[in-house]
Formats: sequence, C-alpha cells, structure tokens
Amino acid sequence: QVQLVESGGGLVQAGGSLRLSCAASNSIFSICAMGWYRQAPGKQRELVATITRGGNTNYADSAKGRFTISRDNAKSTMYLQMNSLKPEDTAVYYCNADCGGLGLAWGQGTQVTVSS
Repeated sequence: QVQLVESGGGLVQAGGSLRLSCAASNSIFSICAMGWYRQAPGKQRELVATITRGGNTNYADSAKGRFTISRDNAKSTMYLQMNSLKPEDTAVYYCNADCGGLGLAWGQGTQVTVSS
C-alpha cells in the first residue's frame, strides 16, 4: 500500500501562487490514479483535480484555468500548481491515490490560506 505526504501549503495573498507536492512512499505510485481534494471549514471535502496514470487530467470548475495538476512518476510525486489564488480557495488540501486492487490512500493534508 502506498503512503502519501503533502507539502507546500502556506499563507498567501489573493492573486498569489502556491505549488503543492504529494510524495508517495513507493513506486506503485506510477500505476495509481491520483487526485487533489480540499476541505474548507464547515464544508464537505470536494474534488479539485485528478490525473490518470497516463497523464489525463480533469478539473473542478473552480480550478479550471488557474490550477494545474501534474505528476512525475520517476519521483513518485504529484503536484498542484495554483495561480491567481482567491480567499475562497482557503482549505486543507489532500492528495489521494487510487491504486486499484492495491488500495486507496489519503495524505494527512496541507493547509492553504489565502488572505484578501
């Protein structure tokens, strides 16, 4: 089973950028579909973006045009480049791995705070 560790969160002003990383513990990362999710206080966890093992991407409407998901299978790492950040992007961001029969995993989350 893969273990995931997010990093890169922090405090940024509106209009700024952050790059989140999600490092996987082993090379089965390469066969996993990956995703970023977020959860704001008092709200349900929601999808931000996904990327298949082949590199096909999908974005929530709120992320389209501002966020870019990518992966580096050689480094067993997934990224989320977030530009033009808004206060409503404030949330804990989680990475997810769906490795089929090898299991499903979540990271511990990284806080992103966007000030107005």
